[in-house]
Amino acid sequence: MTARVDHSGIRPLGIYVHWPFCLAKCPYCDFNSHVRHRPVDAAVFGEALARELDHFRDRTPGHIVESVFFGGGTPSLMPPAEVARLIDRIAANWAVADDVEITLEANPTSVEARNFRGYRAAGVNRLSVGVQALDDESLKALGRRHTSDEALTAWRLARRLFPRASFDLIYARPGQTLESWRNELSRALAEAPDHMSLYQLTIEPETPFAALHASGALVVPDEDVAAALYDLTQDLTGATGLDAYEVSNHARAGEESRHNLIYWRYGEYAGVGPGAHARIGEAPTYRALANEKHPETWLQLIGARGSGACEDTLLNASEQASEMLLMGLRLSEGIDPARYQRLAGRPLDAGRLHRLIADGLLVHRRDGRIAATPQGRRVLNAVIAALEA
Repeated sequence: MTARVDHSGIRPLGIYVHWPFCLAKCPYCDFNSHVRHRPVDAAVFGEALARELDHFRDRTPGHIVESVFFGGGTPSLMPPAEVARLIDRIAANWAVADDVEITLEANPTSVEARNFRGYRAAGVNRLSVGVQALDDESLKALGRRHTSDEALTAWRLARRLFPRASFDLIYARPGQTLESWRNELSRALAEAPDHMSLYQLTIEPETPFAALHASGALVVPDEDVAAALYDLTQDLTGATGLDAYEVSNHARAGEESRHNLIYWRYGEYAGVGPGAHARIGEAPTYRALANEKHPETWLQLIGARGSGACEDTLLNASEQASEMLLMGLRLSEGIDPARYQRLAGRPLDAGRLHRLIADGLLVHRRDGRIAATPQGRRVLNAVIAALEA
């Protein structure tokens, strides 16, 4: 996997669109998602998202959009007409790459799958299907509203309709064993995905799962079992040609998520919608933006000033270098130490780097990049902390 080269001199840009609404809140989820017991006025929120796109147009002249990502929340609850409106607005506001990647996250309920054809007609060319588990008991425990049969039906429809698709699962779930995960992941791999996002279940603060875990009512695999599940995941995906190009993401060559690579390669992206984040500008004027999380309050801000941002921070050199390191070491391609030095104004500490390489946690690649080894990925937060200490 090599970095894409932009010969035109126009700066690449990713765009993230956040749809914050869900039919129900999953007990493990700490994303900015909200349940409304009255119908959401999709046209009003769609127009507000379009207005915020206009705001970012004015802040990012001279850019070309290489990827668009509809996330949430549950973006597969968006009417296809609103998705089409936003894609059209992006095309009106920026130059758009001929091979632009436009991804939408979708829940595989039968109701939401009815929208798939509409999303394809709107211009979406990649679907990320949140299967999450392939047994109904686990799906119920995770708060999902679909069955495993519905999920596979939706997945197969997505494969027929969209040029590209991702099969997404959660593992290290309560009661999960190596054998049950081997069988489940093997079933998923038999569906011939070109991309898989495989996330270990984490207990996030202030979620229902956190409360259950604290009371002892929810028991997840311990560190040793979780590590063994991770290793098994690498073995099974690698054996079928889905290499781990990122800690939790696996793909055949050329099928990597181009939008997520913008994040991990520390590029520029605009984020519209409640709770969305953005990184725009070039060093030394690289800015971090974060939007108001509450949907109706965000809507009021858009009406007043066209932007929902509640934070707009100029990142200093140290902060930029730290973020670049944190994101880039998640990738199998690693980071360019020369870029780190340009951002930080100093090189990586040679002594710490040597010790981490000697311990088998980092490797200095032939192309000059520094990457985490498989062992290093398992303790990546500790590796980054040691490198920056």
